[in-house]
Amino acid sequence: MSSMATTSDQAQAAFRALADPTRRDILFRLSDRDMTIGEVVDQYEITRAAVKKHLIILEDGGLISVRSNGRERINQLEPLGLKYAADWFDHFNHFWSERLEKLKSVVEKTEEKKQPKRKSERKTP
Repeated sequence: MSSMATTSDQAQAAFRALADPTRRDILFRLSDRDMTIGEVVDQYEITRAAVKKHLIILEDGGLISVRSNGRERINQLEPLGLKYAADWFDHFNHFWSERLEKLKSVVEKTEEKKQPKRKSERKTP
């Protein structure tokens, strides 16, 4: 498999994980601290099974990892997992940069036209 296909697959998995608002919220919570599944469950009014399913999708997307600490499984944010999604968005940054530069230019020209000319700039007959 080519590296481009691998990157695309990883981005697809990350986007799938990010598609759900509950999973995005779990990521925000894990950005503050690592949590066990029980601690994550305590944050929501959904079943433990539903939380577990969200955590599996986040892990499959490379956005979190799970480590064992005795009998506990600790969920932690994997910031590098977000890189695949960020890289995909970065591809389009130049489009925004170009458009914003054009917009800036138009706004500046419009502002110049609106300002009355100073006496020294006015033509005298």
